[in-house]
Amino acid sequence: LLLAVCAVGIGGTFQYGYNVSIINAPTQHIHKFLNETWSSRYQKELNPDLLTFLWSVIASIFSLGGLCGALIGGSMAIRLGRKGALLMNNLIAILASILMGISFPTGLFELLIAGRFLIGINSGVGLCVQPLYIGEFAPKHLRGGLAMGTSIFLTGGILTGQIIGLRELLGGEKHWPLLLSSCCIPALAQLLFLPWFPESPRYLLIDRGDELSCAKALKRFHGSSEYRREMEDIQRECFALDGEKPKKPWQLFTDRGVRWQLITVIVMSMGQQLSGINAIYFYATYVFEQAGILAEKIPYVTLGTGVCECLTALSCVRSNYVGRRCLIIGGYLLMALWCTVLTFSLTYQELYSWMPYLSMACVFAFILSFGLGPGGITNTLTAELFVQSSRPAAYMIAGTVSWISFFTVGMLFPFIVNGLKQYCFVVFLLECFFVAAFIFLIIPETKNKSFLEIKKEFHKLNFGRNA
Repeated sequence: LLLAVCAVGIGGTFQYGYNVSIINAPTQHIHKFLNETWSSRYQKELNPDLLTFLWSVIASIFSLGGLCGALIGGSMAIRLGRKGALLMNNLIAILASILMGISFPTGLFELLIAGRFLIGINSGVGLCVQPLYIGEFAPKHLRGGLAMGTSIFLTGGILTGQIIGLRELLGGEKHWPLLLSSCCIPALAQLLFLPWFPESPRYLLIDRGDELSCAKALKRFHGSSEYRREMEDIQRECFALDGEKPKKPWQLFTDRGVRWQLITVIVMSMGQQLSGINAIYFYATYVFEQAGILAEKIPYVTLGTGVCECLTALSCVRSNYVGRRCLIIGGYLLMALWCTVLTFSLTYQELYSWMPYLSMACVFAFILSFGLGPGGITNTLTAELFVQSSRPAAYMIAGTVSWISFFTVGMLFPFIVNGLKQYCFVVFLLECFFVAAFIFLIIPETKNKSFLEIKKEFHKLNFGRNA
């Protein structure tokens, strides 16, 4: 099971974290490349406004690709299987790697844009299919812990990208094309290791009707002495679905039986992106400067934020035994607390010499709180709130909402910061508190429950108390 999670994660959410993080290091080198390419092509200087626009396109096209990936990820998982979709997804990453790698020697910045779009598609599919696959092959009592692999590989990708992007490694002027094209390495690793593992047992039995292959897969994942209980659980779900075909995303919006599950997933997906985690990363450089850290040393201190996220995700594998509900509510409430403290510390930054260090502590505490709750549990809950026929469509909707929110924050965040300054954290404070209250009032505990048991928990909400 552990090896399967590693084989799935290296080409899944690891790619997302890695490609979000590596684009920051070569910013100045890409600006220079755009200027030189434009001058050689048109024999005139590149307008500063156009330079800003081209850089914005290169940076933000990733999220547009991610949105496209989320829209096709569920369909790929249904047609090709969970494992087949992930294997096919690696071909997109390899093509993206080639395009970004040859953009500099060919002098075609358009290839860089195309490559970033394709690696965005790869990340969107991975974010959709990886938690779906893990949630379906994990035994009930280990589902929460194994599903944290999604968060561990995502944060591990961010940290790896921060390390590889240091100027002593591939972040220098000569090596930045290699840095951007290095996304082929995780893809090749998954193509090498994932074929050794079986397809999702639930997919094999419920979607394909292949009971023999399902039993073989369960024996591989759970052991020959433990697989029967899980087999019976899958058979009960198959019987309850009574041959129901996988649903399309738009069908979930008209299905009263999943109304509150769908609302929950939308609120959590938006909440994760709008929680203020991007604001914290934006303010981290300013906070570190105010604490007296030299500008050239800040990239190394920023590695600490990546380490924080990674350690929290790892610790959540163990703390997940307290229950999903407790972790995610606690995470959001702690984030609201640190938003409050950080607002005060930034406001009175100049009055007391120790205030910058309080701000610095808040940055790390906020990131730890995010990893404890929203960063790790959101994808786990999405898998648990739906039965087999609705799960791929639910992940498509969750991914679409998440990527749209990510893109919206990227577009509006600079204006929010310019308008509200440090008081922008008041907005995030209220958002974190609202999501925590929603989860407290609506979501039941899902730990150690089958998918059918969780569906029954929501039955009263969807059909009324007298149902």
